[in-house]
Amino acid sequence: MKKFGIIGKKLTHSFSPKYFTDYFEKNNIRNHIYTPYEIQSIEEIKLIWQYNPELCGMNVTIPYKIEIIDFLSELSVEAIEIGAVNVIRKKGNQWVGHNTDGQAFYETLCTFLGSQFHYSALVLGSGGASKAVCWALQKLNIKYLIISRNGYNKYQDITKKVLLDHKLIINTTPLGMYPNVTEFPEIPYFLLNSEFYLYDLIYNPEKTLFLNYGNTQGTFTKNGGEMLLRQAELSWEYWSHN
Repeated sequence: MKKFGIIGKKLTHSFSPKYFTDYFEKNNIRNHIYTPYEIQSIEEIKLIWQYNPELCGMNVTIPYKIEIIDFLSELSVEAIEIGAVNVIRKKGNQWVGHNTDGQAFYETLCTFLGSQFHYSALVLGSGGASKAVCWALQKLNIKYLIISRNGYNKYQDITKKVLLDHKLIINTTPLGMYPNVTEFPEIPYFLLNSEFYLYDLIYNPEKTLFLNYGNTQGTFTKNGGEMLLRQAELSWEYWSHN
């Protein structure tokens, strides 16, 4: 039996367990199971590994994409460059980390923007997902400004001039994620127009208030569904090509 799973703080509505369970069944991959592991502290990962020796690979989600690094013996080039890990695999008796978020965001952003985008980006949030987004933006030579509640650049610093220079706005925070669907990043939506692109990494609900407010102003919008699917496909490639 080969076991796979995901760790996170709240996994009730996680995409991964159903996706991989269906994937194993559809592709007749036997003796493979995928299990969610809700943990309140990253330290609990040691117990999960101890009591589940059949575990071969795991996904890592909020809020452990950075904290997990201290428990790994090796990192891929992408994980080192990004500074966050969203997928790990067992190598002998050790665990190694990789990041498929960056590549998945890169691919889906290219499709979303096309080749005519010549502006900078606002990245809302500074956690593990933000790091993957910034890595992809660097690959595309798109300049960016990170906005966070506790960082150097805060939400109240987003002026009209800042917005006009940054017409791609990416939400990497959990604001608006189910069940907290009434939350949203506090940016001046009334200044947006049809020249702006709003990308929300959240996939549940399909359209957050962040995207709804953007639509009201005529912006182009995209949710995180396609990115989520692509990072899952890349995770399986990582696990199955040891």
